[in-house]
Amino acid sequence: MAGTLNKVMLIGHTGDEVKMTYFEGGNSIGRFPLATNEDYVNKSTGERVSNTEWHTIVVRNKGAEICEKYLKKGDKVYIEGRIKTRKWQDDKGIERYATEIQCIDFTFLSPKNEASNTSQTTNTTPKQEAVTKPLSSKIESAEEDDLPF
Repeated sequence: MAGTLNKVMLIGHTGDEVKMTYFEGGNSIGRFPLATNEDYVNKSTGERVSNTEWHTIVVRNKGAEICEKYLKKGDKVYIEGRIKTRKWQDDKGIERYATEIQCIDFTFLSPKNEASNTSQTTNTTPKQEAVTKPLSSKIESAEEDDLPF
């Protein structure tokens, strides 16, 4: 394969509220932890094992503001994005690393009230205004492409 791919798709529960950072010029970044769980039965002992993996999600600008407004601790959310590792030096001169998920698209999966159980999705691609729409409309528009295969 000649090309490469850096794509992550996660469904999990938020571990905290969205923490916002605002910059000059109106840009913003939101960060929050996301927990994904893996359950399986240990074949040798017959015990049920549960592992939780924590991911740091980074959302930018309008998407970050939407997440801050609507996501609460414990909410279930679908995240699509890419893995990014940052490197910096701390106060003592030691190199530190952080691996994060740069969010490109997200869908709220927790119902906000009993009357409305529809999930919402938001595309957070740079230079594109975030628009909330049902997930099904995203899938339908992809099927209408004039692809040669």
